[in-house]
Order: sequence, then structure tokens, then C-alpha cells
Amino acid sequence: MKKDLLKMDDLSKEEILEILNIADQLKYELKHNMPHEHLKGKTLGMIFEKRSTRTRVSFETGMYQLGGNALFLSARDLQAERGEAVEDTARVLSRFLQGIMIRTFSQEEVETFAKYATVPVINGLTDTEHPCQVLADLMTIREYKNILDGLNIAYIGDGHNMCNSLIIGCLKVGMNLSIACPEGYHPSDSYINRGKEIAKKENVTFNVYSSPEEAVKNADVVLTDMWISMGQEAEAEERKKAFKNFQVNNTLLELAKPNALVLHCLPAHRGEEISAETFEEHSVEIFDESENRLHVQKAVLLKLMKNN
Repeated sequence: MKKDLLKMDDLSKEEILEILNIADQLKYELKHNMPHEHLKGKTLGMIFEKRSTRTRVSFETGMYQLGGNALFLSARDLQAERGEAVEDTARVLSRFLQGIMIRTFSQEEVETFAKYATVPVINGLTDTEHPCQVLADLMTIREYKNILDGLNIAYIGDGHNMCNSLIIGCLKVGMNLSIACPEGYHPSDSYINRGKEIAKKENVTFNVYSSPEEAVKNADVVLTDMWISMGQEAEAEERKKAFKNFQVNNTLLELAKPNALVLHCLPAHRGEEISAETFEEHSVEIFDESENRLHVQKAVLLKLMKNN
């Protein structure tokens, strides 16, 4: 039976840790020039309705390193732009490809695509979730801190896709999570309620604040993301006003632990969600985080496509 990765809740705690372990191994092998062409002869279709730097390059490079091929498909390359149903596109592409990655706006579109596809489907980002990025975040945190269990994580910013996936991913692996969003920009009730369920099961804490200062107290890791996502350009001025007190900077970090990591999924807007000074001081871990997209996505591809 095929398995998809459409949202973080598609993965159990054990599966998340398995992916991280595979990613660690693949990263080690790559750094030591050890070939691992486990997907030789297989092709990944990559559908992009949203522009990308990291997602396209990391998936395409990852498939090449695994011995397979990656096929880039923009919306203009597909008949879907001329009205072909998502259901039909999914079934057609399943006859040619061994896996499909989609980076788009609507989570519903990805869910529908996966329902009709007969090959694994991976969410490369939607407005609702960003599971591959959160897997890279978890990999980076474990590299720097050696553990995940019991760490205090703070997320400062919009309660959107990154926040949603962090709620599920961080709590499932046993981390305490505090998030801070401006009023009106909190995650949906469904994600908050799901977070509370997982926190209770894993015996960890989950707090939602409207104050960044409350969220970062005693944090081992502080994460942020840009205030204005793709498709929200018309809201730019309104969002800048709402988020003006939600910048990650050195003053805010004084409330976190002295050796706290700072992570950002990129692209970064210095002077908005993170100060230029803080970004540069933590640039090593931020770009390690970016690189780890390659390694965790290779692990996901291997887990989902090897036997497909």
C-alpha cells in the first residue's frame, strides 16, 4: 500500500525518528563520497504552482544523488491550467512516474491529488502545511543539541503552514512548544486542539501566546518565518503593523537560554521577522537547516519510493 506525506500528522513519532536516522546516514555517506543510488531508474515528478529556490534544488539534487531523475513541471506545463481535473492529472502522471511532489497553495488540492494518484505524493509546501521543512528543522536541532526529547521550542510569527507543521512535529517527538502570534494570526482551532491532544499523550507542554517574550522564556531553540507569504502581498502593510513587535532579535533572545539556537526556514527579510544582527550571528545553524532539507527529503523519497 502506498504512503504519502501530505502533513506532519501522516507520520507517527517512530516514523519521524526513522526519517531523521535515515537522513543522518545519507548525509554521512554524501560527505564521505559514498554512493547511495537506491532509486536508480525511478522518476519524481515535481509540480510547482509556487516559486521555489530550496524546494526545487533540494528535491532535484536529492533524486540525482539517489540515482533517479526529477522532472520539473510548472502549472504552464500541465493541461490542468486548461481545465483538466486534478483527479485525471493524478491518474495520468501515476502511469509515468514513481513519485510526485507538489508545491502549491491549497492543501485540499494536494489531498485530492493523493487520493487519485497510485504513487506516493509529497507535500513540498501548501498554505496549510510544510512537513519537509519541519523534518529539516528537527534534524538540525538534533544535530546541535544531540537530543529532541524535553527541549523547549519557541516559534514567533504567523500561525500558518510552518507553525501548523511545527505544532505536530515538535510535540510528537517529545518537545515542549510555545508559540507567539499576534491577535488574529493564531493557528486554527483544529491545530491548537490537535496540539493539546499530542501534548497530553507525550506528557509535554504546549502554550499559545500573543507575547513573544512569554514564548521565548527558557527556550533552547527559537524559530521564526517571514511575515508575508507568497500570495499575501496585498496584506503587506497590514501584516507589518500587526507583526512589528514580533521580531526575533538579540533583546528578545536574552530571555532564552544563553546557547539557544535560532532557525529560519528562509527566505529571510532582515529587519522584519529577524534583525540583521541576529540573522548573521546565527547564520551557520540557519544554513545548516537549509542544507538539511536535502538530506531529510532524500530520506522521505527513499522511504516512500524505494519499494513503489
